[in-house]
Amino acid sequence: MSETSQITFNVTLDENQIPEKINWLATDAGMDKELDSKAIMISVYDTVSEETLRMDLWTKEMRVDEMKRFFHQTIVSMADTLQRATNEDKMAADMREFGQHFAKEMFS
Repeated sequence: MSETSQITFNVTLDENQIPEKINWLATDAGMDKELDSKAIMISVYDTVSEETLRMDLWTKEMRVDEMKRFFHQTIVSMADTLQRATNEDKMAADMREFGQHFAKEMFS
């Protein structure tokens, strides 16, 4: 019998449909309560269309400096995932190098 795992995002919207609050819970992560977040980026690969579908949400309280840090950390984690999933060491290193350039330009 196969097991299932559930990841839940709850987004509270204001009267203009702008996210005010984002909470999430992952059943297999040993979480016993929802965690707060200011932003999420979700990518899903559609096997039928062979396209990546995306959903990006952030709360109106997320500061610009937090968004810049979020992007930098996402670039670095994407490089790690690429290397782990495909053994593309050179391309992962190139992405990390871009991540360093990104951080230098954004945070200097």
